[in-house]
Amino acid sequence: MYPNEMELQWSVLIVLYPFITGLVAGAFILASLERVFNLEAVRPTYRLALLTALAFLIVAPLPLQLHLGRPERSIEMFLTPHKSSAMAMFGFVYLWYLLAVLVIEIWLEYRPYIVERARSAAGWSRWFYRAATLGSYNLSPRALRIDDRVGRLITVVGIPSAFLLHGYVGFIFGSIKANPWWSTPLMPIVFLFSAIVSGIAAVLLIYFVYCLARGIPLDMPCLDAMGKFLFYAFVVDFGLEMLDLVHRNYEADESLKTLSFMVETRLFGSQVVLQIIVGTLAPLLLLGLTQLLSLTEAARKGLYATAGALTLIGIFAMRWNVVIGGQLFSKSFLGYTTYKMEFATREGLLPALVLIVLPFLILWALVRIFPPMLEYDTGRTPGVKPAAPPEPES
Repeated sequence: MYPNEMELQWSVLIVLYPFITGLVAGAFILASLERVFNLEAVRPTYRLALLTALAFLIVAPLPLQLHLGRPERSIEMFLTPHKSSAMAMFGFVYLWYLLAVLVIEIWLEYRPYIVERARSAAGWSRWFYRAATLGSYNLSPRALRIDDRVGRLITVVGIPSAFLLHGYVGFIFGSIKANPWWSTPLMPIVFLFSAIVSGIAAVLLIYFVYCLARGIPLDMPCLDAMGKFLFYAFVVDFGLEMLDLVHRNYEADESLKTLSFMVETRLFGSQVVLQIIVGTLAPLLLLGLTQLLSLTEAARKGLYATAGALTLIGIFAMRWNVVIGGQLFSKSFLGYTTYKMEFATREGLLPALVLIVLPFLILWALVRIFPPMLEYDTGRTPGVKPAAPPEPES
């Protein structure tokens, strides 16, 4: 039987959107562990996590822009805001998080390095760093203390902002009462914790690649800390998903038979195999081994890298199952359809692959401009030599 909705309105681009915003939120939460909660173990990944969040945040609205028939009209939601529209309010949440949180925090963190480069660099880079100073060359201890306090305040504000940035995506899906696959009060919370999981996993893998490419030794206490937090966040995320499953089965409304058929047939590969077995149980097992057994550093590195890669596969499969799976059955529960992804169309596989690669290209450019592994010479401040001690008074 075929449904009364033959064509899917949301394609793989809409799958990418919550996946990318989840990476942004998760990477920022990881950075906040060091900045706000003073978790020194993850200090080597602090700047890398911020740059990762910025790179993916720049790309985050592009899937929506490609999906729109008239993307140039998206500016209208800023000129004529519709306060009761959750989708329209996303533009303001996005700008707030980009301009008032991430960009300012990165600028404060790198301001001493920017000033140093503005004074020592040559050619076009000197002009770039001069412009990036915004006219502020003061590197006195008092100025640096103010930078640190303001940066800490911005991070504190950024944590609920990150929750809002990605939690609202789950809110949009969870508030659609006509679709039983989406309509659950746990949807925003599940999206939020899965975002934390995916962000930590992404930064862990990027940290691996960056250190190996630059010949920098991996910091095992840092990897162990990220692996531990990834494991704990994953346990909570998996528990919430199981709670939602138990609730659906206990409620047993008229949609249960349809949803069960979807899981057993059309979504078996993406949900049961990729999301649950490959993307959830396998990384939980690998991470659990690192927590329970005394393994060598080489073994832990391999387990962390494998678990991180499988985690990202599982989170992407979860986004796919939510967005695509929720459109494969009719509102009358009497028919099913399939999703055939094209290749070189506006919402096909090729644009999706470009959007997946693009954040990594942006991140590559960012780490060349703002190196994330600078030595800390004066507390938290990169690239600044310690001030000379005052001369004794005669």
